[in-house]
Amino acid sequence: MRAMAAVTRFFHPVLRARDLRDRPVQVRLDGERYALWRGADGSLGAVVDRCPHRFAPLSAGEVRSDGRLACPYHGWRFDRDGRGQSPSQPGLSRCDVRAMQAVERYGAIWIADRDVPLDRLPNIERPGFEHAGVFVEQFMCPLHVALDNFSEDEHTPWVHTRLGWLERDTPILDFAAENHDDRTEVRYRAIQRPSQLSRFFGIRPGDHFHNEWVTRFDPVRSEYLISWTDPSGETQRPAQLLAPIFMTPQDAQSTLFVVFMLAKLDAPYLRRLRPLVHRGATALIRREIRDDAVFVPNVADTPFAMKGMRLGRFDKPLIHNHRLLERLYWGESYDEHSARLRERAAGPNQ
Repeated sequence: MRAMAAVTRFFHPVLRARDLRDRPVQVRLDGERYALWRGADGSLGAVVDRCPHRFAPLSAGEVRSDGRLACPYHGWRFDRDGRGQSPSQPGLSRCDVRAMQAVERYGAIWIADRDVPLDRLPNIERPGFEHAGVFVEQFMCPLHVALDNFSEDEHTPWVHTRLGWLERDTPILDFAAENHDDRTEVRYRAIQRPSQLSRFFGIRPGDHFHNEWVTRFDPVRSEYLISWTDPSGETQRPAQLLAPIFMTPQDAQSTLFVVFMLAKLDAPYLRRLRPLVHRGATALIRREIRDDAVFVPNVADTPFAMKGMRLGRFDKPLIHNHRLLERLYWGESYDEHSARLRERAAGPNQ
């Protein structure tokens, strides 16, 4: 039988760092539950959220003064390496739980298997861009459906109301997509729809909205570069937004989006208002993504194979992305991976 290529061989962001305080928190990744906690010194711990004694959720326990996580049922204690001890039977062996590597970076908590090198954690830093914020949004749909939605902008005039273009401009928008062995690259350009934010970001009537992104699979993420130019494309407006979006599969029916916001501000007045601009840009992108999150449950049962669908030119990246999901991310077919998720849902496994 072929060995499973667990997605935990990649670092995934699973929680905003500020949401992990003095109490443990449960997170989900690919059908498994994990308990995260902080010690008094700020050190992070992450273990499978299931006490090996009677399977009680460790995330419902408490963090002891010595930094160990205590089970809420019988008080078993676990350190960051997963080594466990029973207070009632201190000499009892085989009390350990599977531990994960937990790292805090870019305002988020990331987890991976313990043997994954730290240099494989994705780098979202880009020259000239400053961090503006981080937020999470849950999508009630499988990973492939969430990815499909974020692989095309054709839906923009109907699902979104702020960024992008109006329906009347859809036939004349500029579009390009390239499929590569390890990624897809997409570019859209169209006339920016009227928006109250236009003047604030230095956008003028008739300016063009640009959205360019690259989707990768180690883990699944798309990095969107949003900018505006004059109609000729020669004059860059003073604000550019960069949104690396990580799509973390929680289980077969839900996907957690962890969105990092970066901004490049080329005008002095924008730099003077940096905190306000950062908050405004983060709020803007969050509203846009929430528009998608509200709509996507309507198509949550979209089949992975897309059989019977009448796809168009804007859907070029979708089929290739599905192939890369299977080959690079899951390391197995969609059917095999779905079967593994069903097995996990049926009962505990370690």
